[in-house]
Amino acid sequence: AVAACLLLWSLIALTFIDFDTQLLPDNITLPLAWGGLLANVAGLVPGVSLRDAVIGAVAGYLALWSVYWLFKLIRGKEGMGYGDFKLLAALGAWLGWQMLPLIVLLSSVVGALIGISLVVFKGRDHQIPLAFGPYLAIAGGIALR
Repeated sequence: AVAACLLLWSLIALTFIDFDTQLLPDNITLPLAWGGLLANVAGLVPGVSLRDAVIGAVAGYLALWSVYWLFKLIRGKEGMGYGDFKLLAALGAWLGWQMLPLIVLLSSVVGALIGISLVVFKGRDHQIPLAFGPYLAIAGGIALR
């Protein structure tokens, strides 16, 4: 329960920081990733093996890193920040690779709906970046068992 509280508090902090600054600081995301791996070593996360946590961390990072580079090759500009990769890696470390599809799906759908709503109903310029970290964090909180 203590480990889950630490994860949730970190996700809440990252949500507000990213909304405010468009940054997910390494001094939270990196310890969060290592904390997820250590929590799994200690058996504090039910249903997630250390193997699943390591695969989750690597797969989480590589999934968004791949999207970043694909977007950059196609559009010629960055579509997300490195903090998003690190946050998904941390969530994979805590929750295992099996939760990554759910987290990515939830965060993408909710982020897209909110982004589209801001453009359509609030007249927001679609070129203005939208923080993705909060949606990853919320989806990670939902995926927490």
